[in-house]
Amino acid sequence: MTTATLHTTTVLPVMESFYTIQGEGLHQGKAAYFIRLGGCDVGCVWCDVKESWDASKHPVRPVSELVSEAAAHPGRIAVITGGEPLMHDLGALTKALHAEGFRTHMETSGSSPLSGEWDWITLSPKKFKAPLPEVCEAAHELKIVIYNKSDFAWAEKYAALASPSCKLYLQPEWSREKEMTPLIIDYVKAHPKWQISLQIHKYLNVP
Repeated sequence: MTTATLHTTTVLPVMESFYTIQGEGLHQGKAAYFIRLGGCDVGCVWCDVKESWDASKHPVRPVSELVSEAAAHPGRIAVITGGEPLMHDLGALTKALHAEGFRTHMETSGSSPLSGEWDWITLSPKKFKAPLPEVCEAAHELKIVIYNKSDFAWAEKYAALASPSCKLYLQPEWSREKEMTPLIIDYVKAHPKWQISLQIHKYLNVP
């Protein structure tokens, strides 16, 4: 699979797509259709979808087919995630989703340039590859995964780069949830501009 193929606007490498409940952030609890794209150059050590990293391992599918499958469900939020979705040109995908009445949401590390038309951008910056300033400014919510105590300072660094209207969330890394959640509770109580985001889809045992 060539780089040119990966970056064409009419087909995308797709690891999986499914209809479920959004489990994180401001829109948690809402029905949403997820499209998980293959390909990631960030490489978080605690990533729970490492199988998404190599785009060549996932089938390349037409945008029209993806949108048709999403439109078969009643929910009208489409969440584009990865991997790192911004490694691909997402203009055709978001245009087609909007034409079917979807709100377009994206979850990204922000490490690649923006493409596509977005109703909601969740930025989750990673230490392994910093987000671009343009994505920091465009983000509607900032989600910082808290793996250890030093991540609170990391969170404040990116809160300062986000727009004043950006929602701020701290989320415990799942494998360290018991250790980190009490620290996050104390931090939010001391710094109430932040909120807690929990991965409720894992508690509900849905994708």
